[in-house]
Amino acid sequence: MRICVVSDMHYPYQMLDERDKENAELVLSFLTEARGNYDMLVLNGDIFDLWFDWKYTIIKQYFPLLHRLAAIQDEGCKLVMISGNHDFWFNDFFQKYLPIPIYDESYNLIADGKKILFTHGDLHPEYDVRYKLFRRLIRFGGIKKIFSWFHPDFSLAMAARLTRSSRMKNFMQPKKTVGLKKYAKYIITKEKYDYVCMGHSHQPEIQEIENGKYINTGDWTRHHTYVEIIDGMVEIRQYKIKEIGK
Repeated sequence: MRICVVSDMHYPYQMLDERDKENAELVLSFLTEARGNYDMLVLNGDIFDLWFDWKYTIIKQYFPLLHRLAAIQDEGCKLVMISGNHDFWFNDFFQKYLPIPIYDESYNLIADGKKILFTHGDLHPEYDVRYKLFRRLIRFGGIKKIFSWFHPDFSLAMAARLTRSSRMKNFMQPKKTVGLKKYAKYIITKEKYDYVCMGHSHQPEIQEIENGKYINTGDWTRHHTYVEIIDGMVEIRQYKIKEIGK
C-alpha cells in the first residue's frame, strides 16, 4: 500500500507576504504531482490556515486546493482528514461535496502488517494547559454559532492575527515535541502500535521508540516535508522549491 501523509500546510486565505505566496504555490504543485501516485492521502491537521463552514459560504481562496484534492480522489486515492488546531470548524462540506471523512482526533489502520495511528498532536504538547482550555472553549457549539453570525470578511480578519501568531509559536518552541513523543511512547508500548504519525510541532522527524516509531511530518511553511509509507516502510521526503512548474 502506498500512503502519503501531510500536515501543517497552513494554506493561506490571505497572502500576507512572499513567503505565503511561495508556500501556497508549493502546496498546489505537490498536490498536482501526487495525483495517481498513492492509494491513500492522510491530511493530518492544519491543512488550512483556518477553516470554517458557513451555511452558504466557502472561502474562495481555498478553491485551487480543494480542486486538487478532488482530482487526487478521482484517481482512486482514498482521502482522510484529521482535525488540527487551525481547521476544526467543519460542518458538512467535505462529507457532502468531495466526500472526505473527517476525524476529530485520530484515525488508525493496519497496512502491510503495520498498525498505524494518525493524529495531529495538538492535544499532547507538554505543559500547554492554556491551549487545552482554549481548545475546549473554541470548540464549544455556542462559540461556533456566534462566529457564524459575523460576515466572513470580518471573521477572517479577526482570525488572521491569531493564526499567524500560532504558527510562529510552533517555530520557536520545538521543545513541544517532548509531549508528542511521550504520547507516542504510550501508544506504542500500551496499545502496541508500530507507527504513531503526528504533526503540530512543525519539526520533521522519525524516532525509534521501543518497538515502534514516532513520526512527524513537519510542515509546509518552512520545511516542505511529507511522509511516505510504502509497503510498510516509512520515509520523510522534502518537496523542493525548484520543482514548481515541472
